Amino acid sequence: MNKVAIIYWSGTGNTEEMAFAVESGAKAAGAEVSIFGPDEFSASLVNEFSAIAFGCPAMGDEVLEESSFEPMFAELENKLSGKKIALFGSYGWGDGQWMRDWEDRCRSAGAELICDSVIVNEAPDEEGVDKCINLGKALA
Repeated sequence: MNKVAIIYWSGTGNTEEMAFAVESGAKAAGAEVSIFGPDEFSASLVNEFSAIAFGCPAMGDEVLEESSFEPMFAELENKLSGKKIALFGSYGWGDGQWMRDWEDRCRSAGAELICDSVIVNEAPDEEGVDKCINLGKALA
């Protein structure tokens, strides 16, 4: 059985809703799923999972949340080589540059992005939730 980790940060609940949809899809596809906040996950846990989904909204000038998510991600970034990962998050402004930058960081670290990242403007609508469910299935 595939073990999937979902690590997310959410300020308004939008990215949290996306995380639960990813979880639903992964479980429906038969994976064992664990959900973590950024303060609960560390580089030492990366190898316990066959795939990892990271979720974070765009913050400030289209960057990852800087107080807990970014430090956690920076700590484990060098452990992602060869790891199957997927990214998701919401935004309220801009054009998704934070996600393109994040994808580039993952590729540079040698991670395998297994599907298109999912971004939604503000709260996920039905289409956004469906995309997250499919992201979870792809991870599993």
